[in-house]
Amino acid sequence: MVRGGVGGISFQLEELTGGGEKLDQLAGKLATVEVEVRRIWEDLIPFHDLPRWTGSLALSAVGESERSLKAVRTELEGISSRVRACRQEYERAEFLAGAARSMGLVSPEDIRNSWSNFSTTRSPDEKMAETLIARLGMEASDIRRLTQRKGWGAEGPDEAGASGPRPLTLRREETIRVDLDASPAGLLERIRRIDARGAGFIEVIEVRNGAEDNAFVVVIPGTQPALLGAGGENPFDEVGIAEAMFNGSRELTPAVLQALREAGAEQGDPVVAVGYSQGGIHAANLAADQRLLSEYDLRYVLTAGSPVAGIDPAPGVQLLHLEHQADWVPGGDGAPNPETRDRITVSTTNALKRVEGEGGLGMGHGLSNYQDAARLVSASGDPSLVASTGTLAAVLGAGGTATATRFSLARTQPPAPAPAPSGPRRLERGHAGR
Repeated sequence: MVRGGVGGISFQLEELTGGGEKLDQLAGKLATVEVEVRRIWEDLIPFHDLPRWTGSLALSAVGESERSLKAVRTELEGISSRVRACRQEYERAEFLAGAARSMGLVSPEDIRNSWSNFSTTRSPDEKMAETLIARLGMEASDIRRLTQRKGWGAEGPDEAGASGPRPLTLRREETIRVDLDASPAGLLERIRRIDARGAGFIEVIEVRNGAEDNAFVVVIPGTQPALLGAGGENPFDEVGIAEAMFNGSRELTPAVLQALREAGAEQGDPVVAVGYSQGGIHAANLAADQRLLSEYDLRYVLTAGSPVAGIDPAPGVQLLHLEHQADWVPGGDGAPNPETRDRITVSTTNALKRVEGEGGLGMGHGLSNYQDAARLVSASGDPSLVASTGTLAAVLGAGGTATATRFSLARTQPPAPAPAPSGPRRLERGHAGR
């Protein structure tokens, strides 16, 4: 299922509404002409008794023109009215669907699909997770606003006295030549490579595609479990999920900016961000962070298996979200992704496969399954996907030899608490309660 893009219903209705407005403008111009023709017809009335080929014939022709103009104007106004009614019906249906989702209501078909997926994966699927989160009454965007209002991510301690942010340190590890496949499936393969490199690594790939400016690809891995060690040095551990979903990746974005600069990116260079699972949330957050957008031209974001509905990207950034209906992780934010011209969500049902070392969060969450989905996207003739993959190709070309620079990231240690005063406190005179 494909939602959003130039083939999406929202964009189509926006285009129809714009067309309806133009029809209204044309109808207004026709009304003005109609009035003028009526005036000419009235001016011809005194010539009615002249010979037919001079007076009455001209009067009849002008009158017929007025009737034709009125018929066309009326038809244009009717089309415009029906277009607006169509959009109102769609918006009403979306409102009712949203209300049902917020109450945790699901259709019998969704229930059947969820049980079918559960029998295969032995874990919840996307719809089940989305519904459960919705029944809690709070989606990711709501939690994000709450945590930011409470001070998480502010430039210092919050109201509760918690420690301030923990900036990330970045170290350049190596620069190598790679053979880049610039398709969506090939970009997801870079995630597999950087994840295998070790915990806490990201990759910045410089692509020369014949354009005047080189393009750069930022590759961000998924969650790298630390279990009892969560919250340590690795920014992509379990705590990183909360930092991405509820704190807008405020600590990671400066590190990505530094990595781009050290990899050779200059002001205004085009950038593509790619992320899987937690990494996809970070990648989508880059599209909403003015610190990065003010320095680089972020053109495209590709996410796979990531809950990103609560993120509001800047206009003009193209986003492609890959989700599998048997994967519960994309439903972890309790809402479907918004449907816009620049934002496409592909929800797939392709057959799942087990791959050694994958599926820690369920069989449906395996990276290999998302690579299969990405290949289906590249082969699709859907108008939205053709436009999306065309945008990606315009930035990166077909791929080929490229330069990859790898960086290791680490959280800084939280500041040590101030030592408590030692020894007995001296009681001042007059403060003993007398």
